[in-house]
Order: sequence, then structure tokens, then C-alpha cells
Amino acid sequence: MSTEQNKALAHRLIEEILNQRNMSVIDEIFSPDFVENEELPPGVPPGREAPRALFGMLHSAFPDFKATIKQIIAEGDKVVLYMTWTGTQEGELLGIPPTGKRVSFDVIDIVGIADGKLVEHWGIMDSAKMMQQLGAVPG
Repeated sequence: MSTEQNKALAHRLIEEILNQRNMSVIDEIFSPDFVENEELPPGVPPGREAPRALFGMLHSAFPDFKATIKQIIAEGDKVVLYMTWTGTQEGELLGIPPTGKRVSFDVIDIVGIADGKLVEHWGIMDSAKMMQQLGAVPG
């Protein structure tokens, strides 16, 4: 696949799955042997079920969740996404009861692509900033 096709696939991940909440797209664009390299919260399963569980948790906690792509860079079989994630916590998140507080924090993801499928992910999210905004940790 070309770098433009790889960027389009990563864009589908963000727009269709994260923003439009179309979880069926996971089965379409994630490889069955997908590898998740980011440290995940307790209870999130490995492999292709990781994004389904993690995104479901985010959507439940933040019904107005939105990921905004600020930059997308592709080289070879890798795509880097720099985003801002926002939402208002209306549901429980990792044991934190709903706060009604709005969060905005940055996320950087790298996805590996092979044969038109997402095969691997590395990511860093500013979870400390999110937890401070929720009042779960001191600012």
C-alpha cells in the first residue's frame, strides 16, 4: 500500500471507530493477529479485542468523546497520528465516578500496517493531564 493509502486507513480508525463509534470497522481494518504494545488499563484484553474494549470504555465514560487529528505522518508501513482527545466524563472511568468535567489531552499513536490491515500499535496519551482535569490526581 502507498503511504497515502496507509494514512487513509489510519484516518478511518479515528473517524469511523473513535468518532462515529462504528465498532464493526475493527473487524474490517484490524488484522486478526493485531499486536497492542501500549500498556493497557486493567481488564483490557490483548490483541484485536484491546481497541474494542478501550474504545468502548472511552465512549461509555465520555459520551461526547471526540478525537481531532492535528498531524498525520506516514513513512513506509507506519503512520503516526498526533491528536487531541476531548470529552465530558458522564460515566465511570477506571473506578472514577462521573464528574461532569470536560477533559482535553494529547495522544500520539503509531500504527503498523500490512496487507491493508492495522497489525500493530504503539501509543502515548497524556493520561496524567486527563486525571488532573478529572480531579483524580492533584494538578
